[in-house]
Amino acid sequence: MTRPAGVLRPVAGREHASPSVGILHFTCPPIIGGVESLIALHSRLLVEAGARVRALAGRGSRFHGAVPLELIHGLDSKYPPLLAVNDELKAGTVGPRFRALVDELLARLRPALADLDVCIVHNALSLHFNLPLTVALRELLEAGAAPRLVAWCHDLSWTNPLYIPLMREREPWSLLKTRLPSVDYVVVSEDRREELLRLWSGAPTPRGEGSIAVIPAGVDPIAKLRPRATTVELVRHLRLDAGRPLMLLPARITKRKNIEYAIRVTRALRDLGCRPRLLVTGPPGPHNVRSVDYVDELQAERRTLDVIEEVVFLYEQRRADGRPWRVTAAMMDDLYGLSDLLLFPSFQEGFGIPLLEAGLVRLPVFCSDIPPFREIAGDAAHRFALEDPPAEVAARIAGFLETDPAARLRRRVLDTFTWERVFAERIAPLIAGNDAPTHARLTAVAAP
Repeated sequence: MTRPAGVLRPVAGREHASPSVGILHFTCPPIIGGVESLIALHSRLLVEAGARVRALAGRGSRFHGAVPLELIHGLDSKYPPLLAVNDELKAGTVGPRFRALVDELLARLRPALADLDVCIVHNALSLHFNLPLTVALRELLEAGAAPRLVAWCHDLSWTNPLYIPLMREREPWSLLKTRLPSVDYVVVSEDRREELLRLWSGAPTPRGEGSIAVIPAGVDPIAKLRPRATTVELVRHLRLDAGRPLMLLPARITKRKNIEYAIRVTRALRDLGCRPRLLVTGPPGPHNVRSVDYVDELQAERRTLDVIEEVVFLYEQRRADGRPWRVTAAMMDDLYGLSDLLLFPSFQEGFGIPLLEAGLVRLPVFCSDIPPFREIAGDAAHRFALEDPPAEVAARIAGFLETDPAARLRRRVLDTFTWERVFAERIAPLIAGNDAPTHARLTAVAAP
């Protein structure tokens, strides 16, 4: 849940200069669209990683304070002269007006691209929406007047049944299925990669071969789950997002909560190869004079089992400035949404409000098999007997996380498809321009 920062190398020969990256598309935000939203997201990530970013589009407005926008009307897929040319193209005619648009684009793009180290070109080398732009980019490459281009191919005109009738087996249409030299190609899925390879070679290529990077879309857990800023700070400070799984135990530290059992389950999960985090959110009980003794017992148990890092008592943690963390109802709401499961091993309760709260947000519950919990959850919770060995409960938790479809998908998304990971492992190496072939140096989509 951290942001990328400073992961891009200085440009060769300009060791103190950050890379200059252009992002080119027909339109940009605030125009609404999938590619446009991706442009905004990529721009932010690149800026946070230390790149100098400039957007080039035919329509839109400035969408990020650190990203200048150069409007070039000829890039717009709805540019009136282009619409007239497209009518001719539908009839198979490539006439003077087409050439005039190519020349117009060349005149604007030469200076616009001159100081860029790399330019990400979205769809213009794979979709037919602006064929004069496709030709102009090819001619700039041939003239050595373009930076390194990254052709980000979200869609392919030559494989889309809606667009194939508009294609012709000659230029400019054939450029959309021609691999241009010195261009790094990016697709958003393995399926799209196979389609592009078939267009280039006429035959399928085994997975893992070729020079096309597979860079999927991602998700930002913070933006999507919307935890409060204080919760985000807490998660990052305590590295709770490293928990595989993150287990929530929302209780005061009192004997009847049976927290030592949860500590033993945590150790058993680590023995199974997991990287668990157990977060105990409550402070020592305020009424029982023996609470301090119980805290000492738990601390000794944590040291004996060597799970000091894995078991977090929130009451003893401090912010960077030394202040204690104050757990609010809003923070608890966030933690229910961010955790992988509720672990609640009490041996005595009057009721069990955490089970209600967990159920409301679909958080899986592993709890002791005591009457109040049976009354609340019935068979909808994973109950265990108080005399069950902690290793057995740990095995049940691990098995659930490996087999439950929702849990597996959640973990797959967090491990593979967060923007932090996609950027660090796939986009940053591509922009940095490592010497190895693009596909080889980028991580393939992880297997389940």
